[in-house]
Amino acid sequence: MIQSVQKQSGDTDRPAGGWTALIDDVLAGRWVNPETGKTPRMPYDRIVIEENLDGAEADLIDSLKLGERFTVVADAATWDAMGARVARRLERLGPVDTVILDHPHADMANIAALKERLAGAEGVVAVGSGTINDLCKYVTGQDGRRYAVFATAGSMNGYTSTTASITLENGLKVSLPSHAPAGFFVDLSVSASAPRHLSAAGFGDCLVRSVAQVDWWMSHRMLSTYYSTVPYLLQDKDEVELNARAAGIAEGDIAANGYLYRVLTLCGLGVSFTGVSHHGSMGEHQISHYIDCFAGDKHPCTLHGQQVGVATLTLARLQKMFLDSDKAPVIRPTRIDAAGMARRMGDEIAAQCLGDIAPKIFDERAAAEMNEKFSELWPTLRRELQAFTIPVDEMERLLAAAGGPMTAKDLGLPVDFYREAVVHCREMRNRYSFLDIAADAGMLEDFAAGEV
Repeated sequence: MIQSVQKQSGDTDRPAGGWTALIDDVLAGRWVNPETGKTPRMPYDRIVIEENLDGAEADLIDSLKLGERFTVVADAATWDAMGARVARRLERLGPVDTVILDHPHADMANIAALKERLAGAEGVVAVGSGTINDLCKYVTGQDGRRYAVFATAGSMNGYTSTTASITLENGLKVSLPSHAPAGFFVDLSVSASAPRHLSAAGFGDCLVRSVAQVDWWMSHRMLSTYYSTVPYLLQDKDEVELNARAAGIAEGDIAANGYLYRVLTLCGLGVSFTGVSHHGSMGEHQISHYIDCFAGDKHPCTLHGQQVGVATLTLARLQKMFLDSDKAPVIRPTRIDAAGMARRMGDEIAAQCLGDIAPKIFDERAAAEMNEKFSELWPTLRRELQAFTIPVDEMERLLAAAGGPMTAKDLGLPVDFYREAVVHCREMRNRYSFLDIAADAGMLEDFAAGEV
């Protein structure tokens, strides 16, 4: 059910230059990448964020030149929230077909079904958030058809990314290369009126910045993996503004939702600059992916961002445990229980994951080299990582103020399974995080036992 907007924002709450300030500069090639001195070409034609877009829908779509016939894709909830309005407005441009999906999931079965339903579609217009956008993004990306999306809730940061989060036939959830929407349009009055837990989920997906940056920089310093400051430069100031308005997320405040969309959008633009999602997806996202892939009947049907918010607090506590000590971590050779992986994941997924994580499985010699490097770098590395952190109690305050779940119990997930996810999610992907350090140091299981 759509809730009414309780608080409206005035012009003074908007960033100087409007809700797409800086975003417009990036799209127009006016923002120079400080790492390269170049202005990369962005894969979007238009990004529009306004307090109200009622009546502007047809002009926005017409500016993209998607075609002369349109297909609006929504589910029941997003159709009621905005889809019917968009379809009605587009009739001014040409014939409009509609595809209303029934409780869709972003998986290969739904992709195949939607691909068939959109086989003759010309201009595809998605109305919705994570699942609807990922399905339309991936299906149109297969043949290069440009599409547009009208957001209905700020529940995730994938609107402007060039990847789609898809569950494969074997149950493994992965980020697949895709393409970005030609147009991304946000009516803040619609999103601020959506059920509050949706925006709170988006806030949880933004809160990861601190723990993801700690993991990514640590991986860069220890393993020489790729790292870029650009995503953080893009969203740094808006993260501060968003956190200052955390309580407004739970209150349906338009300004809070405006800054939420700015951070979500700028995070997505970061993927276009770097080609990777590491700046907002490290150890904390692995916990969420494990839940989505392997919880089965135990899955509480919570949103990605809700799970990520809880997992972010877990990673923040784990990282703090290491960063509070002036003693460098000491790891042992990596122990991977391949039979246990097969039992938990199934033979096919376990084999795929074992191949993926091979670069971070250390034998005695590699572990000794890592320990030598930790010993040498730790005083400096510790200070560098501490500069990226938000104190754990502050992160807890922010997430609570936004109305997000705080624990596995809040998610409705069995605590024992959440602890399993914390211990074993590192076996899913090759991204090196403090979960790997804790596991190789023989500390992860004891740490996870304290998570509720």
